[in-house]
Amino acid sequence: MREITTPSQTVGPFFHIGLERIAVNDLTAHLTTAKRITISGRVLDGDGKPVIDALVELWQADADGRYDGNGKFKGHGRVATDNEGAFSFTTIKPGQVPGANATMQAPHVAVNLFMRGLLKHLVTRMYFPDEPSNVEDAVLNSVPAERRRTLIANGRDGNALALIWDIALQGKSETVFFDC
Repeated sequence: MREITTPSQTVGPFFHIGLERIAVNDLTAHLTTAKRITISGRVLDGDGKPVIDALVELWQADADGRYDGNGKFKGHGRVATDNEGAFSFTTIKPGQVPGANATMQAPHVAVNLFMRGLLKHLVTRMYFPDEPSNVEDAVLNSVPAERRRTLIANGRDGNALALIWDIALQGKSETVFFDC
């Protein structure tokens, strides 16, 4: 009998378990004075059901718009989704970073999504609500206006320090993903 890999096992049947040990959900561990924010949400499939075996990875600049952080701010974290498809990070709001043609990009968090069945991770961004520089961000403006909302977090109960941002893999609320 010949065994073949099924599509649901292209990344392995134990993807979630294997990456759980490298989780880093608090990017502020070495900071003493920074204003912390939380970014939480859920990864949802096309039917709005939770994806329980995904890994959400964040990359971001520090509050001054630097990626090196001078050793104080890590700027990188990853966490597996739980049984409700939920994830949560403690971090800081990044500063603006240089973009193409000497323009500045709005504060954002780069997000990679890994999960069983994906041969190539998904790449997206999360922007901050009520951020004035969002209107000038070239990447955000490259997305059709009616889809930009999928990239902008919401404040929980109006609280800008507690952000909610769901990642929808398909459907009418599908998050915008970028080819990188």
